[in-house]
Amino acid sequence: MKRLGSLLFLFMVLNSCQYFEKKKVYSQDIYEEELKTINWNDVDQYPAFENCESVTIKQDRKQCFETTLTQYINTYFSNQNIIVSHDINDTLYLKLEIDKAGTIDVYSIEADSLTRAHIPKLDSLVERNILALPKIYPAIKRGQEVNTEFLLPIVIKLD
Repeated sequence: MKRLGSLLFLFMVLNSCQYFEKKKVYSQDIYEEELKTINWNDVDQYPAFENCESVTIKQDRKQCFETTLTQYINTYFSNQNIIVSHDINDTLYLKLEIDKAGTIDVYSIEADSLTRAHIPKLDSLVERNILALPKIYPAIKRGQEVNTEFLLPIVIKLD
């Protein structure tokens, strides 16, 4: 009987070893799992001009960036002495990208056909304005500088 108990105990020990095995965890698996949990449509810090760098609250920083950018664009347009035959009151929609280096590019400019007819060089005016902007600090996601895209509405009023 003692022998049967010893054999049973030995059998249980040998079969239960699989419960003590450690599963190998590969760093690539952890990395891929982590990538799935990241919201890539959001950043930790929005891009900023120098005057917005001290703003730490995320939404306030975004608002500061958009307000500053809009002010630069409006100031530029008001200094251009654009002459039109009809009053223009339109909203331009600028699709912009700010890359990891802080370089801003204009992807598209949506404007009413009347506005385009009265300001034929609208695209080049906007692009020249964008090139003249001061330094932009790029957005940050998980400690890394990342590309971001914006759709920025700009109200244009010309009399």
